[in-house]
Amino acid sequence: MGEYSKALEYYEKSLKIREISLPPTHPDLATSYNNIGLVYKNKGEYSKALEYYEKDLKITKKALPSNDPDLAVSYNNIGGVYYNMGEYSKALDY
Repeated sequence: MGEYSKALEYYEKSLKIREISLPPTHPDLATSYNNIGLVYKNKGEYSKALEYYEKDLKITKKALPSNDPDLAVSYNNIGGVYYNMGEYSKALDY
């Protein structure tokens, strides 16, 4: 719907609850970071998107096996941001 501020409001509420109730390497926490990163990506705020996608990746790498599809999603999201920024070699790395 393009209501980015409302989406961020609710994703941040969800994140706060998860930060309080879950251990710092729980995959659901990574999901919250991913969701917030997606909003920033859609807003064109790529540095903020990368900040949250990298938090997602850090947790996902610790919490899940190296062949888990969610890890591929994390890498793909970071690559997509670099692509949108015109940093194609970094995008390819991810």
